[in-house]
This record gives sequence, structure tokens and C-alpha cells, in this order.
Amino acid sequence: MDPISLDGKVAIIAGASRGMGREIAVTYAAAGAKGVVVTAAPARDESRDAIDAELADTVAAIDQAGGEGTGLGLIADVTDWDDCQMVVARTLEAFGAVHVLFHNAGKSQRYHGARDIPFWQTEPDGWRDVITTNVVGPYMMAKAAIPKMLEQGWGRVIVTNKNADSQHEAFAGAYGPSKSAVEAQVLSWAEETAGTGVNVNCLGPGGAVNTRFGRGDIRDRGLDPDVMNKMALWLASDESADYNGCRFTGKYWDDSLPNAEAAERCRDAPLFPVPVSKPTKLKHAWRDSERAKAGTQTEG
Repeated sequence: MDPISLDGKVAIIAGASRGMGREIAVTYAAAGAKGVVVTAAPARDESRDAIDAELADTVAAIDQAGGEGTGLGLIADVTDWDDCQMVVARTLEAFGAVHVLFHNAGKSQRYHGARDIPFWQTEPDGWRDVITTNVVGPYMMAKAAIPKMLEQGWGRVIVTNKNADSQHEAFAGAYGPSKSAVEAQVLSWAEETAGTGVNVNCLGPGGAVNTRFGRGDIRDRGLDPDVMNKMALWLASDESADYNGCRFTGKYWDDSLPNAEAAERCRDAPLFPVPVSKPTKLKHAWRDSERAKAGTQTEG
């Protein structure tokens, strides 16, 4: 992997007190980001004190990687418009710009019932909570951040997604369908920002990850939490300028390849068909990936 610089860039990573979000935050700081703002909010099975402690630890790791004062941790609910505006305002106050929004905040199906139960046995309030967090949350944060990116003529929005073939599997609860909605949003936003210097893409790990996200504890049966770091860094950089409305899988990054080839190896086939009602502005989003052509599309 050739070095990728985020020198002078300011990033907001929503859902970054632990797990993949934390790993990406530290990676951005190590790549020279001027500021890395991490947010989190306690879910109903978590305490405010525990999230505060996680954020403080993550900010310390960011500062160690990027220098004192690089990190800023904020308690913020991505479904609350006031909180989202506060995050952007505090970022501008601390660092003077917003260049990157990585939306990693989300909730899994554990919030609406036991795993592997049919949808008619799930808890309605929990189902609604998952949908709201996973679909409304990215909208709220992007709505708050993108106007600042448009003013400066440069920005990157990245949203964590899920493997295509597991978005509609049985017993996926609200989580799988919510990620299909996210991918539709990403494409819609990308069409709207095309040509502005602001790109919108989505990135997934490529399978279950050893974090607390899915079941509330770490099972040590999946991918390492740093699985998206290299692809996340490339997408946040100047190198990704030609990619808008695309979906990527982090685990396919190959360090032996030049960065552009490694990123293309991570690019997935489009989830939705080419639009026919209106011409698309997106150059890469509808083109099959090399993995899809070879019949080795993302599994799991």
C-alpha cells in the first residue's frame, strides 16, 4: 500500500467509541488528519458513563496517533437533529472545516428481540428503533455536514453498509432491510452531489466482525475490527475523486497492489439496476466489479 495522506483534513466519524469506528478514527489521525471528531450515544442496554469512558479512551488513542488535540469526542444521538447540528458546529469551532463524514453509527437486530426469530415475533418499538437509527441517522448527519462540504467544494461521505446477499435473508430483522435503504440513499445523494467535489459511497467489512455490535459481546469468530481501515482511508482521500455512489468491501484490499487497483478490487457490483427513468451522472456506480465478473462476489 502506498502512503495516503489526509494532511489538513477534518473528519467526523459517527459511531466511533469502539470497534470499527474507533479503528478508522485512529487511522485517519495517523494519516495526518488535522482533526478527528468521534461521536457515540448510549443505547438502551448501555450507560452514559460507559460511553463517556469509551470516547475518552478513543480520543486518547487519536491524540497518540495524530498529536495532542487531534481528537474530539462528543455524545450525540444521530437521530436527533439538534445533536447532529451540534456535532458539525463543534467540529467547525474546534477545527474550522468538515471534509469527511464517516457514518458508522447503527443498531443491530438484537434491539428488537432474540436472534433468529421471525419478524412477527419481534418487538415493534425495537424494530422502529433499528430502522430510525440506521436509516434516519445517516440522513440527519449528512444533512448537517454536506452543506459545509459544498461550500468548500470538497467532501467525502462514507456510510457503513452490509453484504448484499445478507440484506434480505430470513430472520435478518430490521437490520438487513435498513441497510438496503441506506444504499438507496447513498445512490440518491451521489446523483445530487455529482460534479460538486463531494462524493458519497458506502463501505462494508465483508462479514461478521469481532466487535460488540451484533450480539452485545465479542465472539472472536469474525474479521478484525481494522478490516475497513485501508479502504476507509482511500475513500476519505483525494485519490477517490472519481468514485461516487459506489459500494466497497474492506476485506478485499490487497497491499501488494497500487492503491487504485486495491480499491477497485474492493469495489462491489451495484445493488440496484441502472436507472431508466432518468440518465445517471455516476461514472462507476453501475459498472460490474471484477469480482462480480469472476463470480466471486462478497459472501456472508
